[in-house]
Amino acid sequence: MSNDHPLGSAERPLRVAIVGSGPSGFYAAAALFKQKDLLVEVDMFERLPTPYGLVRGGVAPDHQNIKAVTRAFERTARSEGFRFFGNVKISEHLSVEDLYAHYDQVVYAVGTESHRDMGVPGEDLAGSFNATEFVGCYNGHPDFQDRDFDLENVTTAVVVGIGNVAVDCARILVRDPDELAVTDITDEALTALRKSAVREVYMLGRRGPAQAKFAPAEIKEIADCSGADLVLRPEDAEPGPVSAGWLESLEIREQKNIQKNLDFLAECASSGEGTEARKVRLWLLTSPIELMGKDGRVVGAKLERNSLSIKKPGGEPRPSGTGEVQEIECQLALRAIGYHGIQLPGVPFDDWYGIIHNEGGRVIDPDREKAVVPGAYVVGWAKRGPSGLVGTNRACSFATVDLMLEDARGQTAPHDEAHTADGALAFVKAHQPDFITFDDWQKLDAMEVERGQTCGKVRQKFTSAADALEALRS
Repeated sequence: MSNDHPLGSAERPLRVAIVGSGPSGFYAAAALFKQKDLLVEVDMFERLPTPYGLVRGGVAPDHQNIKAVTRAFERTARSEGFRFFGNVKISEHLSVEDLYAHYDQVVYAVGTESHRDMGVPGEDLAGSFNATEFVGCYNGHPDFQDRDFDLENVTTAVVVGIGNVAVDCARILVRDPDELAVTDITDEALTALRKSAVREVYMLGRRGPAQAKFAPAEIKEIADCSGADLVLRPEDAEPGPVSAGWLESLEIREQKNIQKNLDFLAECASSGEGTEARKVRLWLLTSPIELMGKDGRVVGAKLERNSLSIKKPGGEPRPSGTGEVQEIECQLALRAIGYHGIQLPGVPFDDWYGIIHNEGGRVIDPDREKAVVPGAYVVGWAKRGPSGLVGTNRACSFATVDLMLEDARGQTAPHDEAHTADGALAFVKAHQPDFITFDDWQKLDAMEVERGQTCGKVRQKFTSAADALEALRS
């Protein structure tokens, strides 16, 4: 007589490990708990002591309304069968093989933690950073608290990129520090911004206004900053004939979204220089081809004007250099040209695209003729690349969960100690006794809010794992 039980039954719950605690991970957990005919147990692993990924460490401090999505994540965390294991690093404390030994399915929600480089001379000079470092620094991410942004000696900054991250960086550089003082920005970053000598920020996009990746509301926030003007050259607000033809080939909904940007940018271009002390100069069809240095530090950027052309039928307009070059002075360069994943040992990884090899969310092994890796799945940016906003991950995660349910349907499995909540807990305790539970996180959360109230902020973050653990012990 078989000892097997239906997978997802009371006798044999479906055991799922989710690696990463950002939006895509929580959306995946929520989708699993919505299944009324399936008993699921979810253990979520996070290398930091704190959950929520880019909502905590990437969303700008003056966007507290976006961070409110964590209330929905808290409801998911209160679901019966959910556990959070913070301060546990996969590949250090546990291996992916350990996960496969204790769970029926493993979901990788690890995001894309690295960055893309420009590949130009001078990129490694002092004063040249990737935007991830700047964003992580002012958001209190433990990985980036040792970065030194000497804004006191910066009058002009260059931000390479025209996505929402680039817009955030430019806005934070010119925003009145008093407006940021009530947010959850770190004290160190706020002090640096109060001392800042920045008066000009050049935001560079290699393509034209029709290909800008920022949202209309995001770019408008810069123009609405007190004490700062958004300045465009008239020629940069014109989409040009190549983009105009491309726009006509898009769906009506896409055309309308792009037209909102075009209308707003045209309005900015017609307003001229403005009257405020600080300027964000949005230069489109412009690529940096060199960061110039003196004594090992950035002192300027060499820029080339681009033109657009369609490289293949039905494709987007692509930029190419015209040979028209000019130089500008700058003392800080931030590159915000995209994120790139970091490989987890034992997980098939596409190094070119910076994502986990997958087909629709099922992890595949390219070395075995794209064979599906049993029980392995991926969601979020690690699945599709760095695109979309926080809410975009919901549909992405739900689609992967549909595949997980399809694969689990009709399956049976024996009851064994390794595939139990107690068995997994004992294994984690043996390899990382200093893990953080969700109850622990809620205590830290309350402490951060209380610390913030004493100095007029929404919260004062713990910016190192050691500080967080010490706070819990005391």
